[in-house]
Amino acid sequence: KDEQNVLETMDLKPLTDYSKYKAMCEDILLKYCSADFISCILRPATVCGFSKRQRFDLVVNLLTNLGYNKKQITVFGGDQLRPNIHIKDMIEAYKQIIEINDNLINGEIFNVGYENQTVNEIAFNVKKILGDKISIFKQESDDNRSYHISSEKIFNTIKFKPQHTIDDAILDLKISFDEKLFND
Repeated sequence: KDEQNVLETMDLKPLTDYSKYKAMCEDILLKYCSADFISCILRPATVCGFSKRQRFDLVVNLLTNLGYNKKQITVFGGDQLRPNIHIKDMIEAYKQIIEINDNLINGEIFNVGYENQTVNEIAFNVKKILGDKISIFKQESDDNRSYHISSEKIFNTIKFKPQHTIDDAILDLKISFDEKLFND
């Protein structure tokens, strides 16, 4: 999207097969929405932080992994905005959606995010938390995808408020590395 603040009401323009099929699934869910079939669509920001089924291909987790294990982070571009949400907050959002009055959420779409930071900001936060011995290198990139999502709708509709920051996710991952919770 060219818009700075991506809202749930905007037309989808999926770029990958994954996002195309996800959009098709949303259409199907909304088509069958009724009092007997409650459907609510959550569109998570990039989920970050420690998980038992860890993904290291997501920006916060990737940069933390590189910083911790290689002591070197390469940032491609860097000015691109990336919306994130801590995994603990995403779980809480799912719990609240399951437990809330169906009338508030049936047929609704919610962005679920918290912090919109640039890749540069995330890299510097990793360095701040892991220590000054980490080097950050910048390379140019032709991938300028950048977006900022608004999660005001879920904040206002069901009063969902995230409690964990990107810094919390970086610290959780650092502790997990320190405790050797990941296999090589």
